[in-house]
Amino acid sequence: MSSEKQAEEAIVSSLNETMEHEEEDQGDNSIFSVKSLLWHGGSVYDAWFSCASNQVAQVLLTLPYSFSQMGMLSGIILQVFYGVLGSWTAYLISVLYIEYRTRKEKENVSFKNHVIQWFEVLDGLLGPYWKAIGLAFNCTFLLFGSVIQLIACASNIYYINDKLDKRTWTYIFGACCATTVFIPSFHNYRIWSFLGLGMTTYTAWYLTIAALVHGQVEGVTHQGPTKLVLYFTGATNILYTFGGHAVTVEIMHAMWKPQKFKYIYLLATLYVFTLTIPSASAVYWAFGDQLLNHSNAFSLLPHSAWRDAAVILMLIHQFITFGFACTPLYFVWEKVVGMHDTKSICLRAVSRLPVVIPIWFLAIIFPFFGPINSAVGSLLVSFTVYIIPALAHTLTYKSASARKNAAEKLPCFLPSWTAIYAVNTAIVIWVFVVGFGLGGWASMTNFIKQVDTFGLFAKCYQCPPSPSSKHH
Repeated sequence: MSSEKQAEEAIVSSLNETMEHEEEDQGDNSIFSVKSLLWHGGSVYDAWFSCASNQVAQVLLTLPYSFSQMGMLSGIILQVFYGVLGSWTAYLISVLYIEYRTRKEKENVSFKNHVIQWFEVLDGLLGPYWKAIGLAFNCTFLLFGSVIQLIACASNIYYINDKLDKRTWTYIFGACCATTVFIPSFHNYRIWSFLGLGMTTYTAWYLTIAALVHGQVEGVTHQGPTKLVLYFTGATNILYTFGGHAVTVEIMHAMWKPQKFKYIYLLATLYVFTLTIPSASAVYWAFGDQLLNHSNAFSLLPHSAWRDAAVILMLIHQFITFGFACTPLYFVWEKVVGMHDTKSICLRAVSRLPVVIPIWFLAIIFPFFGPINSAVGSLLVSFTVYIIPALAHTLTYKSASARKNAAEKLPCFLPSWTAIYAVNTAIVIWVFVVGFGLGGWASMTNFIKQVDTFGLFAKCYQCPPSPSSKHH
């Protein structure tokens, strides 16, 4: 039996290597072509750029707001805490992906024209009920993640041109972001991921330096936290910050060697810390409790060419992040309407358009930049990114045979199944109670307050009454 198992594993390993070499050869043969350089990415570096770029889009602008709600010390500690937690559950997702793909390849299943997604991994490992749960939470999260990018676009451009209200800008950017239907898959985000991370790096350091140069406003106060509602609203926004791996499986599948993904998310998170912690701390230090009524950090910084550049770069990056969030939804919809195997980019683009319409509509209904992040974080990210992966990993390897035949070995820093189970259980309990329970109560209370104050379909959320109001 042992020799049969070794032979079977050798066949699978050989198959994997053959696939990897074929893909690498395709890349090597055209390495000097512009298309290969800018378009067809699948390396470890591409995956790192995708993970890092996808984590720090518009949320970079709302973290100072979160700091004002919960205080600087809590803000920094929870960033590190949720960053580590998010890296661990991303690792679990990568392990489950490898497990699923290995089992399917033993059955001679080909994924040449098929992108594996998270709900399919859950289906293959745990059955149809888990598939339904994964599909519902993942799609809803990605839907609202895309909505948030549109809201952020409108909120940001308003600080350059306030001749149009934010709702009108949402109409315009909805049309612009709809062009992401032409980007086939995560293979094709190479140049976008690279540029996107450069843009957020510039914006983060602009926020940091501009706040320090500006100095503290007269009579600045730092009272946070003052209310439990505000504290847990801010905490769930941070939980949302490090919940960007709803697209982890799609990013892995785009890699030439997905086995190398294991620690990429952690390395991406460590870089993200260098952007989020200094910028949020500096802006909160400078403006303090004023941020409680300014969820977008741009709104308090003085107008300058540097700020305009940061706004424009963030707009481009939000377009990229919209594509990141929408692409898995495009894949799901393609599979529903039978267009996923179609090679024509134009046909696939046309079939994807119905996905953009509800996103556009929701962004116009709920334009609450900042509060909507916390609501999505508590109700959707808590399950999609933390609870479901931890439970799925525990249940997949609950039997002795599953543990013995696991496609991936235990990590060197936690070489015990008992310890793995303990960590997974602790994550489920913590996130369910603190993230979903307390965070859900706080964020929805805050969200309802925004609806009562500004109303649905708000024309210009948190716009200054003067002098810009003359235009509305």
